[in-house]
Amino acid sequence: MSSSSSSSPVSASEWMQFGRQVIRGRWFMVFASCLIMSAAGATYMFGIYSSDLKSSLGYSQQTLNTISFFKDLGANVGVVSGLINEVTPPSFVLAIGAVMNLFGYLMIYLAITNRISKPSLWQMCLYICIGANSQSFANTGSLVTCVKNFPESRGVVLGLLKGFVGLSGAIITQLYLAFYGSHDTKAVVLLIAWLPAAISLAFLGTVRIIPPLRHPTELRAFYRFLYISLALAAYLMIIIILDKQLSLSSLESGASAIVVISLLLLPLAVVVNQELLLWTSHRSVPVSIKVDHPKPPTPTPNSTLARVFKAPARGENYTILQALVSVDMLVLFFTTICGVGGTLTAIDNMGQIGASLGYPKKSISTFVSLISIWNYLGRVTSGFASEAFLAKYKFPRPLMLTMVLLLSCAGHLLIAFGVNGSLYVASVVIGFCFGAQWPLLFAIISEIFGLKYYATLYNFGAAASPIGSYVLNVRVAGHLYDREAMRQAGGGASALARKDLNCVGVECFRLAFFIITAATLVGAAVSMVLVWRTREFYKGDIYARYRGEAAVETGEAEMGGGVEEEKRRGEEMKSLEGVEK
Repeated sequence: MSSSSSSSPVSASEWMQFGRQVIRGRWFMVFASCLIMSAAGATYMFGIYSSDLKSSLGYSQQTLNTISFFKDLGANVGVVSGLINEVTPPSFVLAIGAVMNLFGYLMIYLAITNRISKPSLWQMCLYICIGANSQSFANTGSLVTCVKNFPESRGVVLGLLKGFVGLSGAIITQLYLAFYGSHDTKAVVLLIAWLPAAISLAFLGTVRIIPPLRHPTELRAFYRFLYISLALAAYLMIIIILDKQLSLSSLESGASAIVVISLLLLPLAVVVNQELLLWTSHRSVPVSIKVDHPKPPTPTPNSTLARVFKAPARGENYTILQALVSVDMLVLFFTTICGVGGTLTAIDNMGQIGASLGYPKKSISTFVSLISIWNYLGRVTSGFASEAFLAKYKFPRPLMLTMVLLLSCAGHLLIAFGVNGSLYVASVVIGFCFGAQWPLLFAIISEIFGLKYYATLYNFGAAASPIGSYVLNVRVAGHLYDREAMRQAGGGASALARKDLNCVGVECFRLAFFIITAATLVGAAVSMVLVWRTREFYKGDIYARYRGEAAVETGEAEMGGGVEEEKRRGEEMKSLEGVEK
């Protein structure tokens, strides 16, 4: 009997073919997207260098919060990147984002280190807006592409990749401590200028649309990615605590950074394992038979007028206009303004909040890292848990969003009361709630309005964040901080003329965070409108349509596999007959 091809030795050319399969495969693209996302959250590190920005350029708190608003505007207004992604390959979107990131943050670094003349305020706002907007290009180029490559696992993909964005602040902080030390906080701006750009450019040829192919181990592989990321988050938490208690040396910080990088590269083992399973199954079949299946006919609307003005049922593919004018989108938009706007205000002002309450600079870096880690945990928890609760109990995602908003009020009140040591707990609560809102928001958008125009609608939903940031951060927190600082300085023309006013005490942010708490409660109440409107929708099988489409798309692979198996068995029977003769 002739031996099967699966047991024959593997030639060097076959190993080279396998290597090319790994590099060009969907799973290596997931790995590349995880690395891109792990460096795409530089906007959450504003609290580390905001004090340097304020002191070096002589800004008031309201001016600093204005710059922070333009940072949030750039980070969350990604409609342009979404539209570009509709007509160009993802690599082009990533390349644009890399150039914008390098230019924007490099100009800020040159300004705060006095290597260029002091820029005007509008120039600084432009620089940080351009640098932060690169984040939307990275998100659109890699995350949206991953969702399209894994359509049946899009909830898991959203939770995982957005989780790495949430973890990026702690990752970059550890690298910054290893490369530059804890005393030069200005150098963190230089790091976030070149590192995200370098990673995006390195994977330009990797991130692309790849036809989806169903595989029984797909979900298991994503959970392995999740477990590795949880291990990374746990390690970062331990290092943060040790650094606070023991003050790690530069050598120890360097060793910690090596461990972080190793954990970031560990998912490569999952990638190789998944591709090896595919390669082995294909290699064991000597003949490949392709079975074509016709696509189901796409229903066409009766007229253009009907397509524009008549919204489809929830879960169907809305047009961009239909989605933007729908009550569901308006409710989501307002809820995001209140919820994300409030938590983002706390994150952006964490440096000033800590300074006003008498915390040292090292503790402020700890707050930023805690926010980053719990931001990550909030994202993966809401993404994976909401998917599980929805599948098992038909628990609606909008109701989980309401619960997250109510929890965030506890963090705001901890800041408002300013109890000694409470800022550590507030950082955890704020970080978790801020992160948990994003996968819920983006999953709700995909479920209600469909995936056809998801790249654009995804970025429109995020655009609510800078509006909330402007109202609650600039007009409320910044204004009230400066008013209290002027009162402490004695008021008058001399205090008004000073640009480096600093406020000390719990009164600096107390009233602002009482107002933010009230706004968040209003947002939670409004979100209940969406819970009520979508109650019947979430009681049904919201993924039935997508499962049907996926079955058609992957029918070729499944049917082809069955035919190939029959062919293999037939050849084995022929071999047996030859031996008998």
